[in-house]
Amino acid sequence: MKRTPLFAVLLTIFIDLVGIGILFPVVPQLLANPDSPQYLLSSAMTLEQGYLLLGILTASYPIAQFLAAPILGQLSDKFGRRPVLMISLTGTCIGYILFAIAIYTRNLPLLFASRVLDGITGGNISVAQAAIADISTPESRSKNFGLMGAAFGLGFIIGPYIGGQLADTSNGIWFNAATPFWFAAFLSLINILFIAFFLPETNDQRKPGKLRWGKSFQDIINAVRMKDLRWLFIVAFFYTSGFAFFTSLFGVFLIDRFGFDEAAIGNVFAYIGIWIVITQGFLTPLVAKRWKEHAVVRVGMIGTGVAVLLFLAPGPWMVMLAVVPVFAIFNGITQANFMGLISRSAPDTIQGEVLGINASVQALAQALPPVASGYIASQFAPSATLMIASAIVVASGIMFILTVGQRKVG
Repeated sequence: MKRTPLFAVLLTIFIDLVGIGILFPVVPQLLANPDSPQYLLSSAMTLEQGYLLLGILTASYPIAQFLAAPILGQLSDKFGRRPVLMISLTGTCIGYILFAIAIYTRNLPLLFASRVLDGITGGNISVAQAAIADISTPESRSKNFGLMGAAFGLGFIIGPYIGGQLADTSNGIWFNAATPFWFAAFLSLINILFIAFFLPETNDQRKPGKLRWGKSFQDIINAVRMKDLRWLFIVAFFYTSGFAFFTSLFGVFLIDRFGFDEAAIGNVFAYIGIWIVITQGFLTPLVAKRWKEHAVVRVGMIGTGVAVLLFLAPGPWMVMLAVVPVFAIFNGITQANFMGLISRSAPDTIQGEVLGINASVQALAQALPPVASGYIASQFAPSATLMIASAIVVASGIMFILTVGQRKVG
């Protein structure tokens, strides 16, 4: 059978996002819903302590990824994409298996260790992006990265839905909170085999040299030092932080406000994913033809922040679902145009470096808010985290307008 590198890489991204999406409907039930049969904490622990633990557990993955992903990227430059992808996916597979075992045994330290392991080895997407860049010609680059976005979006739709259904005990005796993670481990194993047999090495130009173990921190320093790009990176940090505040405990908000179970939460996240795909596939190209990137970002950031606040509108859950398209559209056009703005603002000679720095900035921004959101929810209520998220996202939009949005870029 002919080895098809593009399909193998797209499959890696798709399965990776399915695995990440599976977490969203299940994990809040484990630590933040005492009424759930899946709840792991003892009666001696309070709900507020559960919120804190959930925040720390959520943060453990991006913190580990922030430290390790740049190292995996260097290893893929040095030894090739294929072996690093296989090692990374093996770590992901083991991480899911340990997570499932931790649920069965009610072992909280193992639960945390599994997420740290997955974060350390979880450079799948960044290495896959590098592989796509390797096999793309100037003519096919946009198409291939567009397919990557489609794989990303489809994984985000299917993952939460599968996670919710597989964890729903009403579906049969084989279904519980651990089932989605056994399934995710099985998908990862398939992915490893597919990479082993069908992905040729795409990196023909290996880069010898010493590894820079502190590259993630150096990337943050470089982000501040780049005069022409400094404010773009700062805005990216705050926007991503606000968005992470929203996603960290949104499942807990759905439990607290509407009493949703795993299946219902999975359906909500899948519904959000559908609108993100619609935005990326259809609306973003139409917007790009009519408005400049900086103009779209100005409106999109403010709109995203306001949409997050609208999730708190009183009323039944149908009202919340009506807000989803507004949120997804504003966020989708913001993300696409902001990445384009960063790329267009950087000289061609340092494109890879700038995008790598931006990845580190965003990883750090995703690592900090979950702990803070867990504390805020424990002191006030889960809805308070959405208020903070809205304020940070709106503030990032105002910061963009004052520092970047009025000047010519590119």
